[in-house]
Amino acid sequence: MNYFEYNGISSLDMGLRIESKNVFSSPKYESKFQSIPGRDGDLILPNGRFPNVQITYSVFLPAKTKEQLAEKIAAVKAWLFYEPDRYHELRDSYDTTGFRKAVINTQLDIEDQLNKIGVFTISFSCLPFRYLDEGQEAITITESPYTLKNPTVFQAKPYIKVSGSGTGRLSVNSSLRQSPWDFTDIGGYIEIDSEQMNFYKAAEPRNDRVSGSGFPILYPGYNDIVFSGGITSVTIIPRWVTL
Repeated sequence: MNYFEYNGISSLDMGLRIESKNVFSSPKYESKFQSIPGRDGDLILPNGRFPNVQITYSVFLPAKTKEQLAEKIAAVKAWLFYEPDRYHELRDSYDTTGFRKAVINTQLDIEDQLNKIGVFTISFSCLPFRYLDEGQEAITITESPYTLKNPTVFQAKPYIKVSGSGTGRLSVNSSLRQSPWDFTDIGGYIEIDSEQMNFYKAAEPRNDRVSGSGFPILYPGYNDIVFSGGITSVTIIPRWVTL
């Protein structure tokens, strides 16, 4: 039986049954096209981003009585609209190799059939990329240099934990002109989140202890990881993505 799992809770546990889904939706790359007099074809003016994608499930909610249906509908609403100001993990049985980051972005117009079945559509606004489960596994590197292969055709924005003491330097793809990052007073570890564009330790900012431009990117193919100084290990959750 098909299902989806949102914020750690399965639609099956909520009593929902899926009739259909807009399976394998993908975003449209944002760009403009400009015509040039006397030139065949249009120029592509890229905006450099993918917008969110909509994932929609057509569902029904069976119940034994009208009163039970009302209770079930209330529970579904409480589940779906919990923390509506942030993205949550969305998985389903249509593709079990990964997940999306999603938030519900539609009202629930529920049609009551025979006083025992609620029929409605659930629509999620999802970040454009789908995260692969294999890219959520932590890789701990204790020897430098190290080569890490990105198996997809898309750039990944990893989580990195730099462990050590004192000062140290981390380089990721320096041959591709990514500048190195210099750390001062590592104090056990400093974390890097390339998605959130932040250096921190637990909940405390550490941007003042890191110098360098931008944040690490893992490009398709092979990526060189180099560290030195007081850095003793580097742990990476690569976050491989696809559409």
